[in-house]
Amino acid sequence: MDQCRRTLEQHNWNIEAAVQDRLNEQEGVPSVFNPPPSRPLQVNTADHRVYSYIVSRPQPRGLIGWSYYMIMLPFRLTYYTLLDIFRFALRWVRPDPRGRVTDPVGDVVSFIHSFEEKYGRSHPVFYQGTYSQALNDAKRELRYLLVYLHGEDNQDTDQFCRSTLCTEEVMTFLNTRMLFWACSTSRPEGYRVSQALRENTFPFLAMIMLKDRKMTVVGRLEGLIQSEDLLNQLTFIMEANQTYLMSERLEREERNQTQVLRAQQDEAYLESLRADQEKDRRKREEQDKVQAEEEKVRQTVLAEERRRRTLDEEKERKSECLPPEPPADDPDSVKIVFKLPNDTRVERRFLFQQSLTVIYDFLFSLKETPEKFQLVTNFPRRVLPCLPTEEQPNPPSLKEAGLSRSEVLFVQDLTDD
Repeated sequence: MDQCRRTLEQHNWNIEAAVQDRLNEQEGVPSVFNPPPSRPLQVNTADHRVYSYIVSRPQPRGLIGWSYYMIMLPFRLTYYTLLDIFRFALRWVRPDPRGRVTDPVGDVVSFIHSFEEKYGRSHPVFYQGTYSQALNDAKRELRYLLVYLHGEDNQDTDQFCRSTLCTEEVMTFLNTRMLFWACSTSRPEGYRVSQALRENTFPFLAMIMLKDRKMTVVGRLEGLIQSEDLLNQLTFIMEANQTYLMSERLEREERNQTQVLRAQQDEAYLESLRADQEKDRRKREEQDKVQAEEEKVRQTVLAEERRRRTLDEEKERKSECLPPEPPADDPDSVKIVFKLPNDTRVERRFLFQQSLTVIYDFLFSLKETPEKFQLVTNFPRRVLPCLPTEEQPNPPSLKEAGLSRSEVLFVQDLTDD
């Protein structure tokens, strides 16, 4: 509620203008109370095809009218001459404060507030923003912008506001057909606009629209104009320039379609690029995977070669450490025939007092022997404890193992296990 109250106070409790400003903010248009620091649009006022309609003051009628006019003429000339001389002298002494625009939105809101105090709230919807913002909105929305400059000192201003501007038909026409911006020339913002549009007399109305890609004044209405005449003149100006507005709409639609098509093409290109990148990524992943597998195989082969080399070195070391074979006539010798897994037979003599580890080392040193094996007797079948264990750290001798002078032992391959 506090935010709503602040917003309504900023818009002088005009709920329609407050809602319009809030909706503009949601569409990305800056609020009139927070104008962007952008360069204002330039309005083309040098077009020689500008429609101009000036209403002159009625001439005196009858003898009494002309007599009164001739009597008052010297006084009016003297008054306006002295007033111009005073203003000219004052301008040299003190610069016109209207030349410095410090709060354009405040100028517009203040004018609307004073207008409603004097003429009531029944009036066309005033654009609550700066002149530049009104031009920007009219250009963006491709709408007509009607600018009204309010001359407070002009003798026709009150009659124009009461009898023309605030009539029901004029309000309906302006609210439904165009944007309407107004300000008093006694305020800096209105004075700046009056200098840009170069009005000749008051009341002053200027119709502005986007023409040839420029915001251009296409109609000027000056003087005390009646409501019916005002509607006829505005309708004539709009009909005379409708082709330009339609051309701008078609051109903008073509640009939008071109931008959409370009965006679709860019999106298709990016999608194709993403597909190619994804394909390249998958290809690199496959290559990396193949390379990783090849490297794994290579490392496995190298590891196997190192293991074989280490095994061969160990076999050679075991072979060098074996005790010499005893002669055949040694009474303590044992003749053992080993049957290997590849059906080959190996024969060697050992001593009874030697450990079963010597037999194991002998078999381990042979190239035909598997890497892991165990010795098994034929009958009765039993496995000889050739390697030390926790229960038996010192394997038994051949005699302790119960071997006779001649034995046949089987080498059982344990590599797969």
